[in-house]
Amino acid sequence: MRVAIVDFGSGNLRSASRALERAAREAGRACAIEVTADAAAVAAADRIVLPGDGAFADCRRGLAALPGMVEALERAVHGRGVPFLGICVGMQLLATRGTEHGTTPGLDWIPGECVRLDPADPGLKVPHMGWNELVPRRAHPLLDGIDAGAHAYFVHSFHFGAREPADVVATASYGGDVTAVVARANVAGTQFHPEKSQATGLRILANFLRWRP
Repeated sequence: MRVAIVDFGSGNLRSASRALERAAREAGRACAIEVTADAAAVAAADRIVLPGDGAFADCRRGLAALPGMVEALERAVHGRGVPFLGICVGMQLLATRGTEHGTTPGLDWIPGECVRLDPADPGLKVPHMGWNELVPRRAHPLLDGIDAGAHAYFVHSFHFGAREPADVVATASYGGDVTAVVARANVAGTQFHPEKSQATGLRILANFLRWRP
């Protein structure tokens, strides 16, 4: 199985690669994991991961600057049905638009808008940084084997407001519900960082490698 981690100049690429390698070993999966900015390699992959850190607009420009990359993602994900996982801003890019530093079009693979966190409790700081409990909203293969009360590690100032509630797989609580996992068909995303979320994150990555949408 070939797993492509898209390198557009943002994201914990080395950490994501190491975590996927470990998840593959523990799941008994034979995987060739490649960090790449090459559109052809992404188009031919069996699994695609899109990490991202920083501002929505910067990440969208970085992705668009890679020759043929957005088209390769469309061909692989929508043309061939390749399972896709977005992480942090990589998940936010699945939205219709982001509102950080102005309005920026997203990939529009899962309808919705990324908006600034606005916790109801004024004592809660933005960015949201730290461990929070995942609250499942519906069953999904990515959450198979995740224990009740499992925590994941978040670092973000904006969050995904999905248009369709059915696209929200899990939430976290931070002065109100915050989208933690989204999924539609063969596309999924996590607002938290599975590569930093210890056993919970490794299980989610292993589930992604096993996932057959």
